[in-house]
Amino acid sequence: MLTYDLAPASVCRVHLDPQPAWIIERRRAIGKLVQLHREHANLSQEQLGLSAEVTRLTVQRIESGATDARVSWLLRIAKTLDIPVDRFFRD
Repeated sequence: MLTYDLAPASVCRVHLDPQPAWIIERRRAIGKLVQLHREHANLSQEQLGLSAEVTRLTVQRIESGATDARVSWLLRIAKTLDIPVDRFFRD
């Protein structure tokens, strides 16, 4: 008889150490830029999420700096806001 007592181990190693302060600061700066451009476009987080095909929660977490935004999310958001994606990365 076969049993499946153990869940398969992940093949991806996730970096569990805290992020350095400069990364957290930059992540927050990117989020602030997303928020400023969203507000300039007169969109709610919900509206931006629907147009960019990401969830409202994803938009909220990016804007607050609570998550590392995926490149695909930023590409979708930039396209929706009609701005170049590199605007999020300029110093």
